[in-house]
Amino acid sequence: MRIHQILKMGDPRLLLQAKPVTHFGTPELEALIADMFYTMRAVEGAGLAAPQIGVDLQLVIFGFGKNQRYPDMPPVPETVLINPILTPLDATLEEDWEGCLSVPGMNGMVPRWRALRYSGFDQHGQPFEREVDGFHARVVQHECDHLKGILYPMRITDFSRFGFTEALFPDDVPDMAD
Repeated sequence: MRIHQILKMGDPRLLLQAKPVTHFGTPELEALIADMFYTMRAVEGAGLAAPQIGVDLQLVIFGFGKNQRYPDMPPVPETVLINPILTPLDATLEEDWEGCLSVPGMNGMVPRWRALRYSGFDQHGQPFEREVDGFHARVVQHECDHLKGILYPMRITDFSRFGFTEALFPDDVPDMAD
């Protein structure tokens, strides 16, 4: 396993529409998924989309038990989601802060569906679906946006609530003098 470099906002590859996965259960797909989980954990992410590491496939991974970047959030089951379809369960939108491994050091208030059903395939090509809400729903939407070439700043409706993390949340930034 290896840690992949995560592409940063401004890299044109992040704006592409990802291609569907057509071959499941291959050694190459298994290695890619293992590398993605290894990379995500190394940077304490909640999820990672294949396009973020320069792989043009409709593949996202997400999930954690406890995460230092999101200490107040409930666990999200570790999931491999391939060729996803998202369906809102109602029209309710909720706003909350988001960050992104491809937009480091920044946060913004982003509206997302409160509850949704996601469906797709696991790494073996087995179809599955889940109905989720709250933070789990937000993580799935954020990661799946990457498959459509959308970064979270593109969804922000009020840019007075977008900026550098240390400026937005000065009390949460560790004192570097210690």
